[in-house]
Amino acid sequence: MNGYDEKINHYHDEPEPGSFVRAFDAFPKAKPQYVTRTSGGGKWTIVMIILSAVLFWSELARWWQGEEDHTFSVEKGVGHNMQINMDIVVRMPCKDLHVNVQDASGDRILAGTKLKEDPTLWSQWVDNKGVHKLGRDSEGRVDTKHGWHEHDEGFGEAHVHDIVAMGRRKARWAKTPGLSRGARPNSCRIYGSLDVNRVQGDFHITARGHGYAEPGSQHLDHKAFNFSHVVSEMSFGPYYPSLVNPLDRTINVAYANFYKFQYFMSVVPTVYSVSGGGASTKTIFTNQYAVTEQSKEVNERMVPGLFFKYDIEPILLTVEERRDGILTFLIKIVNVLSGVLVAAHWGFTLTEWVREVIGRRRRSGVGEGVIGAKGGYED
Repeated sequence: MNGYDEKINHYHDEPEPGSFVRAFDAFPKAKPQYVTRTSGGGKWTIVMIILSAVLFWSELARWWQGEEDHTFSVEKGVGHNMQINMDIVVRMPCKDLHVNVQDASGDRILAGTKLKEDPTLWSQWVDNKGVHKLGRDSEGRVDTKHGWHEHDEGFGEAHVHDIVAMGRRKARWAKTPGLSRGARPNSCRIYGSLDVNRVQGDFHITARGHGYAEPGSQHLDHKAFNFSHVVSEMSFGPYYPSLVNPLDRTINVAYANFYKFQYFMSVVPTVYSVSGGGASTKTIFTNQYAVTEQSKEVNERMVPGLFFKYDIEPILLTVEERRDGILTFLIKIVNVLSGVLVAAHWGFTLTEWVREVIGRRRRSGVGEGVIGAKGGYED
């Protein structure tokens, strides 16, 4: 009866007369009673699932990160103006400081009239989180830029899409900490944005009566000089407060009254763009810069103070991040999973074949041993 029932079921699997589509079924099927589950197949299935998960996660991370292309080119067009953004605290009263800009074209800008100056206390800034000397981290260790360490978001340490996202935030200057009742301010916070000529220039902070002969300015006593300072922001171009530049959160201490701090900055125009695989592209225009410092005590015939010398490089750095579209990403995932499935199938087939060959040899060896024993038997 079982054979008869099996034959009837076999006839039921045949294409029905008139079923044209079913006749072209290219996917073979096996009945459950003809399928055997083995421990080897289960192990290969587990391996296939783990490998598929790892490759899927790796492909997803690669797609999310995108591909970055860095391109250098000669900057086209003529730029006339550039914006400087600064937030500096100097350990001297505001009335004793002069802020000026002198560029290569001979123009002089009285920056003190265009920037904001707030009296403050030195203790409110020197112990802030992340404040460090240039070239060192917040713990005083030399920053070699090698090895793993946690970075703040900003140039070079973040992906392009993070930089573009931070650059699109609304720019606001932080408020100056308030003074307690009866506190006498001993420092000056100078902050804001300043438009200058797009040429080589020198932005400097000097003491009243020194550096420039201005009518009505009184000579400041040399004992009042203290050009210790904290740079919270120093950037070029549109103000993006979330992007960290080399001089941000740096501190420098003057060990004498006549002390001169010089910063030499090489500014590189930079364009960050993110392409999402479609027609939409997000772009921000900014500037990066490299900086070196030279600080030393000077004699009374020289002018002490803070001197930020900047030079505009004639090259343009374009950093573009590209990411495949969703359809392309799904096709890659299908290809990866299909490859894993085929590889696992071949691995399972190969291991089963090896197991079968070894089993045959063992059975053959056991049989020959018994016959040999009989042949050598003597009564």
